[in-house]
Amino acid sequence: MSSSLNDTRLFPLIRRSAVLEYGMCDQVRLDHGREFFLTLFMQEKLADRRYNTERLPYRQTPSTKNHTIERTWPEVNNRVNYPLKGALMELVNQEEVDMEDDLTRYCVSTLSCQVAKIGLDRVVQSWNAHRIPGKGVPNVLAHGGCQKKISLDLLPNAVEAADWYDHEVGSSLTRVSTFGRNPFQSPEDQEAVERQFSMQCPDICSLFESAVNFQHATYQSVLKILIDMVRRHA
Repeated sequence: MSSSLNDTRLFPLIRRSAVLEYGMCDQVRLDHGREFFLTLFMQEKLADRRYNTERLPYRQTPSTKNHTIERTWPEVNNRVNYPLKGALMELVNQEEVDMEDDLTRYCVSTLSCQVAKIGLDRVVQSWNAHRIPGKGVPNVLAHGGCQKKISLDLLPNAVEAADWYDHEVGSSLTRVSTFGRNPFQSPEDQEAVERQFSMQCPDICSLFESAVNFQHATYQSVLKILIDMVRRHA
């Protein structure tokens, strides 16, 4: 049996870092999607490390019973994803970038992830500072984190956790491939391009701000500069 594993990236980026910073969740709640199998596996494995072991380590409920936080995804799309996607689609439709080219895909992924992170961080900060009716302010509610802390040695990285899952469950998790292969022949070549690019574009925040206001030209021109720069040095 094969299960989708977007979780191989989500586990180290979200779950692992969150547990280390805020502590072990008493209960993880999610729908019946298959993308978080690894999170459920590790939550069950560490169930006895929780503060309140009387609760089930996780609950799976229908998406119609999602928590309030999950209703923010349309806002994340509108404020972050769709403006960037629109700028990229314009370049593709005008045949100014070739998304079948591996180097182009690498550059698009690298720059877009950096720019999107700025927008996502702002959305998260805004959400955590606002009051949820009947519940309170997330920043206040989360002050101090969970009551049970956990050490790094108990949290394997994504690859180790996935191998553990494969061995114990007897099923194979589909490992997510990289979008665009790193084209550089050496770390020194990559560092040289990164330095040159940071000199030409020192303010990534301005790229996000122009793109989110549907002023695509700045973001598009910087992306093409990055592609040309990488192609010269790779």
